Amino acid sequence: MSDLTHAIHHVESFDVVATYALRVRFGDRTEQVIDFEPMLRGELYGPLRDAAVFRRVRLDPEAQTLVWPNGADFDPATLHDWPTFLPATLDMARQWKEPAAR
Repeated sequence: MSDLTHAIHHVESFDVVATYALRVRFGDRTEQVIDFEPMLRGELYGPLRDAAVFRRVRLDPEAQTLVWPNGADFDPATLHDWPTFLPATLDMARQWKEPAAR
């Protein structure tokens, strides 16, 4: 049997600190200030470039993470360790295509 252990993180609260930035507080009493603007691309996250839509973020009590009305969310472990995940996440975001104009 393998000994796979890792911390489970959950978001406890957040504050909007700039147009696309949130201060996110976690259950382990740590926090991250995250500027989401570089991630706001593609079909899922692109609509959040509308600041009014971005501000509709809420805390999902079941998933214990940030969610938006269009279904966009981030894994709470990714949010918790944002500086570690940021380079790879930005590489992924650069590949997301914008939806076709309707």
